[in-house]
Amino acid sequence: MSEAGGGRGSGSSVPQRAPWSLVAATAALCLVSATSVWPVGAAPMSREEKQKLGNQVLEMFDHAYGNYMEHAYPADELMPLTCRGRVRGQEPSRGDVDDALGKFSLTLIDSLDTLVVLNKTKEFEDAVRKVLRDVNLDNDVVVSVFETNIRVLGGLLGGHSLAIMLKEKGEYMQWYNDELLQMAKQLGYKLLPAFNTTSGLPYPRINLKFGIRKPEARTGTETDTCTACAGTLILEFAALSRFTGATIFEEYARKALDFLWEKRQRSSNLVGVTINIHTGDWVRKDSGVGAGIDSYYEYLLKAYVLLGDDSFLERFNTHYDAIMRYISQPPLLLDVHIHKPMLNARTWMDALLAFFPGLQVLKGDIRPAIETHEMLYQVIKKHNFLPEAFTTDFRVHWAQHPLRPEFAESTYFLYKATGDPYYLEVGKTLIENLNKYARVPCGFAAMKDVRTGSHEDRMDSFFLAEMFKYLYLLFADKEDIIFDIEDYIFTTEAHLLPLWLSTTNQRVSKKNTTSEYTELDDSNFDWTCPNTQILFPNDPLYAQSIREPLKNVVDKSCPRGIIRVEESLRSGAKPPLRARDFMATNPDHLEILKKMGAASSIDAEDGLRFMQEMIELSSQQQKEQQLPPRAVQIVSHPFFGRVVLTAGPAQFGPDLSKHKETRGFVASSKPYNGCSELTNPEAVMGKIALIQRGQCMFAEKARNIQNAGAIGGIVIDDNEGSSSDTAPLFQMAGDGKDTDDIKIPMLFLFSKEGSIILDAIREYEEVEVLLSDKAKDRDPEMENEEQPSSENDSQSAEQIASRSQEIDLVDQESPEESSVNSHPESLSPVDTDSAASVSSSEQDSNPVENLETTSLDGECTDLDNQLQEQSETEEDSNPNVSWGQKAQPIDSILADWNEDIEAFEMMDKDEL
Repeated sequence: MSEAGGGRGSGSSVPQRAPWSLVAATAALCLVSATSVWPVGAAPMSREEKQKLGNQVLEMFDHAYGNYMEHAYPADELMPLTCRGRVRGQEPSRGDVDDALGKFSLTLIDSLDTLVVLNKTKEFEDAVRKVLRDVNLDNDVVVSVFETNIRVLGGLLGGHSLAIMLKEKGEYMQWYNDELLQMAKQLGYKLLPAFNTTSGLPYPRINLKFGIRKPEARTGTETDTCTACAGTLILEFAALSRFTGATIFEEYARKALDFLWEKRQRSSNLVGVTINIHTGDWVRKDSGVGAGIDSYYEYLLKAYVLLGDDSFLERFNTHYDAIMRYISQPPLLLDVHIHKPMLNARTWMDALLAFFPGLQVLKGDIRPAIETHEMLYQVIKKHNFLPEAFTTDFRVHWAQHPLRPEFAESTYFLYKATGDPYYLEVGKTLIENLNKYARVPCGFAAMKDVRTGSHEDRMDSFFLAEMFKYLYLLFADKEDIIFDIEDYIFTTEAHLLPLWLSTTNQRVSKKNTTSEYTELDDSNFDWTCPNTQILFPNDPLYAQSIREPLKNVVDKSCPRGIIRVEESLRSGAKPPLRARDFMATNPDHLEILKKMGAASSIDAEDGLRFMQEMIELSSQQQKEQQLPPRAVQIVSHPFFGRVVLTAGPAQFGPDLSKHKETRGFVASSKPYNGCSELTNPEAVMGKIALIQRGQCMFAEKARNIQNAGAIGGIVIDDNEGSSSDTAPLFQMAGDGKDTDDIKIPMLFLFSKEGSIILDAIREYEEVEVLLSDKAKDRDPEMENEEQPSSENDSQSAEQIASRSQEIDLVDQESPEESSVNSHPESLSPVDTDSAASVSSSEQDSNPVENLETTSLDGECTDLDNQLQEQSETEEDSNPNVSWGQKAQPIDSILADWNEDIEAFEMMDKDEL
């Protein structure tokens, strides 16, 4: 490597062997200088507006942090819908998500350095005293090594870094004597037994009290871990070694990174998602920049910045070259197979990849950072938040959004690199959406479904550790922060570690193992620290020119496959068969299937891609056939639309996705089951009637409340404790008769959701709700009118939520887990309510034959129609078509393809 930094052509560069203080300063801070040099196309935001938005971020943090301290502390996290703390073992298990909870006041520790960044130094001092007084790290609880490292160890080290800074300034923390560092050291030693493997890769979990393998530890039998889990330790562990002089922590983290590097796939230079911690074999051989791998790449580059070890930079650049060669399909980032990197492994992206544009900024590769960030922003503008996963044609794949901060992180870094006020407007949108859709009386609630706006009783600690930090820094000027943020580097949890650690306690041998395994190309390293004149050469509208073609990418274009198809049409050759176009009754399609894999390597790759797409589409079709959930939104005082409940639709009455929503006050019907003529018609006249499930058909209930003058109905499950989080939503079916006479909308709520409305009625009597296909914007005027009494009513609303049974969410699958959601059936075959469970087995149409060529969101259809018309013309002109002979069972085809895929994934070197 000839240079550690510098841009191509003109501009200064940093010599490879320059003093590390200069290297660190250059690598970490070079992106900042562009801010004050280059004008941009968007109108600049005034200082007053930036201050206003910064103050708004401060108020939002106070709302989240204050409610955690009031209602949840010393619990690990706040449950914002029920206004209480989430304590491990006292709430229903959410699976792996709960591995972050260790009964160590997680949110408080994760928020320590955020308090200082937001200039809340008095609160920081109080918080440190609470941590030292109350937090116990010796609990008999099994925790994630990865999460405990980035959130707790990182939080303690970040808190220590800023505590000694404040002490040096002479006003605050004068009593501090490295107590947080001692706690961090204690925790570090508790995590070390996890590294007791032949490979040096850590076990994914450890018992804080009993360690690994002991019978009482209840862990130590795992064989696999994710790449990010093993590769996201070096910053915290090295900082702990540099702070304390105990080199063992950095040594263990380096050994894990060395092993991952050695096990990379040599021909592609990619790593898989999960690896066997004992053998080093790749368990999941797909590779991307999202869940399971993301922060491994991040820590290679940042370890170079913090520690000054060239081998980390060489490894990062080698991986980065492979990422841009195989995974990057601008503006998309799609997973591929590590052994066959030209073959996409899936047709969707997860939200965690939103960090990558920010990492590309630190790398200095600005153009693809701008492109991917803009694509993600268009998705956010469509859904208000970034869905946990979305397809290549920008449909929702997983609908939840746990208030992740990665997009805000990339927005901050892009603004620092470009100075473009466009990114201030992006940040303003994020603030508005959080306040409009996620804010609840007791904090901020994660989104259970971005399509309906329904909430999840969850506010993760990373929301306070990262989101508010990046948003505040986005709008803050240098004088708004009490210390120089450029003297620190952000960990993956946005904790701050000082750059001066690079020259402290350097007793760990830094053997360069990189060159032993690969022939390095100096061109990989040209853009580590770009000169700003190279980034924006004589063009103040550079960033805008990159964004402009992507403005309508979500709504009006199909980014994947379009170029290849157009080229095929021009050349006269038939385009490759795509799964979305496949028809089992089309003989040409069946003939193409027979040839796949038999003619050429190109046909083979087309075949394997087709199989993957078909399996993905089959799974996706089953999900889409489940009618999207509806929303019941409490809009009356003091809720003002902040509480959104997930509801099931009906097969009769107006479809709320096609008709205007229904708004009205609720009233309980008598009899409550609604199975006979109502005895209180005056109570439900002009209102939305509440009815209990059971004893008669849903349609009969609807007719009875409609005859009494109700404008809508909500059926509440009679199975106490049921919840949409643990049982599948279903459509309320008719009674086998003509239901055209039912003119009012009907929705179904499970018991836990229904209890929220019933408790609100007991407290306020007059409760108004909105029945719709998704949550609507709140009414700010109504909120302002009621502002004087909002505090008392907010407390009452919190008490209602606390008295009601918790709307606890069983862990919905995340991008690290399977894409198939399995729920136990909640419908009894002897139930007298006729209910149509929305499962694929009960659909009339074939899940593959009936695949539509257009997405739910109406993405591009012209080209697909053109191909379909061409196909139909060819079919009509073929007199020898025998449709009956061509039909084949799709289930058997899919089963065969699954076997082929499994066999393909086992291949390392065999040719297709």
